[in-house]
Amino acid sequence: MSIKHLPLTLIVAATPKHGIGKNGVLPWPMLKKEMAYFARVTKRVPMPKDTGSVQSDAWKQANLEGMRQNAVIMGRKTWESIPPKFRPLKDRTNVVVSSQDRTKLQGVTDDVVVARSIEKGLEALGEWVRVGKGKPVGRAFVIGGESIYRAALEMQQTKAVLLTRIQKEYECDTFFPDLLEGPATAWQKTSKAELEEYVGEELPELPLMEAVNGEEISYELQLLERP
Repeated sequence: MSIKHLPLTLIVAATPKHGIGKNGVLPWPMLKKEMAYFARVTKRVPMPKDTGSVQSDAWKQANLEGMRQNAVIMGRKTWESIPPKFRPLKDRTNVVVSSQDRTKLQGVTDDVVVARSIEKGLEALGEWVRVGKGKPVGRAFVIGGESIYRAALEMQQTKAVLLTRIQKEYECDTFFPDLLEGPATAWQKTSKAELEEYVGEELPELPLMEAVNGEEISYELQLLERP
């Protein structure tokens, strides 16, 4: 499969009313464990499984580790919302979707792909890999913001959404679509076991809880898929 047609996974955190941002930043306090989950999942390259041999799987993982790298695809505003010291996101190939030329973007380094659409970004990423400028791609994650999410959801190759459902409402000005609304929706919430298999780690019982400055915030990790 070419990178142009690589399956896309959206990863997003949203309130009960699907809010995802306020004034270009997260509307809830920083949840360190949830952010660490985001980092682990978007860095973890899926490895071949079910070969019938535990030794064979272990050998493949040891030999493929570091040879592939996941891609994270984001809009300009999401890129600029990342603190400069963390840009580009480490151990992932960063793709920024923007109508602006790369010379106009803040903090874009030579190892960042810039394109005018998700499709063009995937094409450019494929070319980078072909000429040896980037590593072969494991998974491709779309990480925001609102317009990029909506564009990705219109693409047939978008098959999965990793959703952190914040179980408290905050004032927001940007939103994620409700994928489970209506009786005819194609999106389905999977089981915890399927979520664990997808992200490649065991998860504690849900919902999770973090206390930030005396405020307790609970959230649930979910996987939604469509055929």
